Amino acid sequence: MTTAQAVLDRVVADLHEDGFGLRGLHVRVGEDSAEVHLAEDVARDVHSVAKGVCVLAAGIASDEGVLDVDAPVAHYLPKLARGRGVQDVTTRHLLQMTSGIDLPWSPTLMSDWPDLARELLGRPSTGRSFQYSNASTYTAMRVLDTVVGDVQAWLGPRLFVPLGMAPRWDRCPHGWVKAGEGLHLRLAELARLGLLVRDEGVWEGSRIVSARWVRALHSDWFEREAGPGYTHYALAGWRGPGPAWRLHGAYGQMLLFLDDAVVAVTADDHAGADQAARRVVEALEWHARRRG
Repeated sequence: MTTAQAVLDRVVADLHEDGFGLRGLHVRVGEDSAEVHLAEDVARDVHSVAKGVCVLAAGIASDEGVLDVDAPVAHYLPKLARGRGVQDVTTRHLLQMTSGIDLPWSPTLMSDWPDLARELLGRPSTGRSFQYSNASTYTAMRVLDTVVGDVQAWLGPRLFVPLGMAPRWDRCPHGWVKAGEGLHLRLAELARLGLLVRDEGVWEGSRIVSARWVRALHSDWFEREAGPGYTHYALAGWRGPGPAWRLHGAYGQMLLFLDDAVVAVTADDHAGADQAARRVVEALEWHARRRG
């Protein structure tokens, strides 16, 4: 039995015991991989895993010299009125959820306001405090749109095509990508994204994005008081469980990273996702102990 298959079999057994709503699992350890489908292999909304794609998009634009993520957002969106303190908010702050602007999520977030970016930036900022909101990533991609045009079309030949993807990305009523949600990927596509991240931006020998942007997904953590697994946030990545880190979307869509391993999970189980992530990391650590 291969390394990845052994890890996969243990995770599937553990998640079955937990009653977790697993739909698909892809395990890669080193150069070894294994995959299983427990439901039809269709493109699924990976929810907040898309926030990681948005960071990579901003990173590619930065590499090309067309976007300064540390410049005030007002430089790129000057026509949008700004609330108190918002003049200092940058694209990096938006991607790290440290804009200090509170705009809670709702199922109709993209249509609750005439213009979501205008609504976000028009509210006051409390400084560099953590305020997790899809509106932040959405606004960051509105910034990117001002310098590259349509984000999905621009990103296609730079990221999606090299990785063999042709994803659907849902759009707001005005036609901009929803950014931190609405990106539909099949399990194999999610796994390829994970491999690109594990290999620090290199795909089949070609660099897609500089390593510093991949590292930014899981470094320079912003620390806050929260439950286990939610105390440290970087640019789209959460620290944990244990020594691992993850991109974590609603209903159990996840990419988990530990050393040379990356595990892609598709699921339909929001409540059980944190325990599922722990199960994955336990299996990887179990294998590492066996390997010596």
